[in-house]
Amino acid sequence: MISVEARLARLALKGDQRAFAEIVELYQDKLYHMSYRMLYNRQEAEDVVQETFLRVYKNLARYDDAMKFSTWIYRIATNLCIDRLRKRKPAYSLDAESTDHEGLDGYAMIPSDNRTPESELMLSDTQRIIHQAVETLPAKYKSVMVLRYLQEMSLQEISDVLEMPVTTIKTRVHRGREFLRKKLEHKL
Repeated sequence: MISVEARLARLALKGDQRAFAEIVELYQDKLYHMSYRMLYNRQEAEDVVQETFLRVYKNLARYDDAMKFSTWIYRIATNLCIDRLRKRKPAYSLDAESTDHEGLDGYAMIPSDNRTPESELMLSDTQRIIHQAVETLPAKYKSVMVLRYLQEMSLQEISDVLEMPVTTIKTRVHRGREFLRKKLEHKL
């Protein structure tokens, strides 16, 4: 039994534009959130999503429906994000988007019934500090940490997306956490 996405991919490959539009509808928000969490730049995240769908469209014939469609599309988007991170200048400003409050979404906010101006300020400062620490992660750890903790993928799913052994993923998650712990223990 093939998945809905695999069926849509087959239809899109035969020229069904509505099927491809459904694929876009299913994944555009998920891919945008993942890309934004890796790049912390709205424009770059939007560009990655657009480029992902262009590549999906061009390579539909190469999609193997024995593989989960989500794994395939996330692999494309993640690789595009990693490429962008590698191309960035080392002098990239850590707080380039920190004033971008529109970039904060429901996932970035911790729910609370009794917010005060003081608690909002503390929350904002904590988010800024964590954002800066994640931004300094090397690309190989950043991609794994975003997929694991922000996209809530299993180690096996990350392994499939990044085409790496699960043991390598475990090691990178551990090292990424250690990197963040060391960065944050002096700031929080």
